[in-house]
Amino acid sequence: MPVRRLLLVANPSASGFTGAAFRGVVDTLGGGFEVTPVWPDTPVEATAAAAAAAAEGVDVVVAMGGDGVVHRVANGLVGTATSLGILPAGTTNVLARIHRMPDSPLKAARALLTAVETPVPAAHIATEGDHLASDHALFALGVGFDAEVVAAADQTPHSKLWFGSVHYARTALSRAAGPIRRRQPNLRVECDGRRVDAVSVFVQVHDLYTYFGRVPIRMAPATNGGLTALAVEHLDPRTSAAIVARLVTRRSLESIKGVHLWEDVSKLVIEAEPPSPLQADGEVLGSPSSVEVNPVPFALTVLVPR
Repeated sequence: MPVRRLLLVANPSASGFTGAAFRGVVDTLGGGFEVTPVWPDTPVEATAAAAAAAAEGVDVVVAMGGDGVVHRVANGLVGTATSLGILPAGTTNVLARIHRMPDSPLKAARALLTAVETPVPAAHIATEGDHLASDHALFALGVGFDAEVVAAADQTPHSKLWFGSVHYARTALSRAAGPIRRRQPNLRVECDGRRVDAVSVFVQVHDLYTYFGRVPIRMAPATNGGLTALAVEHLDPRTSAAIVARLVTRRSLESIKGVHLWEDVSKLVIEAEPPSPLQADGEVLGSPSSVEVNPVPFALTVLVPR
């Protein structure tokens, strides 16, 4: 039987990346794959490397780093027969938690040797603004406030590195208590026949693990494999606290005034005036004037531990 080929795409700037861990990962994966390691210089190069590997028939492309490199590699594999492997080495590693990968890169590499291919959904994102763009989110995306929090947190990378989830929470709370309280809705949201105006839209692709550990939150009581979208008309500390409390206790969000929820979304369109920040899987993708989101039920396969 021929040895399966594997491309290892590593992000050496990830918070948990070390040379020793990288060498150990390469040696471990070599026990079941023919391994080719690459260190792309940019996110675009990571996506291009994954897409080129898939076109050449490489069996698996493994992303070693945080959610950012996993997002970029996955976007190069959507719609192909090549599987995605995940080696968590970043600050939050949400997708790794979702698929129950071990926390350390070396343990995750061992798990990949016997992992099984599992089809997973994604959300296709088409945007308009300064230029046309297309992307996919594997666990979540946000327009408006949510993306602003991600962008603000990324401006202080040392705090992100050392304080992780606390840093994100502190950033979110400070912005919720700031000028956004007086902001008028600038997002026109149309979803499955309903229209609302909002300051923030959040879309959940997968049962999502928060930045606060392994406690899953679900915006809907149960998911049927489709997208769930949340639009908020106004944000202030009281509304933010009510949303978080209901997410944690799994109570209905729609009882909160100015909060709108859609389950099993078939199409979501957001028009932003002025253009608003967009994030996908924790990566800020710019500030488009228009965003269209559609579900992709079987976007790619992920190697998941047995």
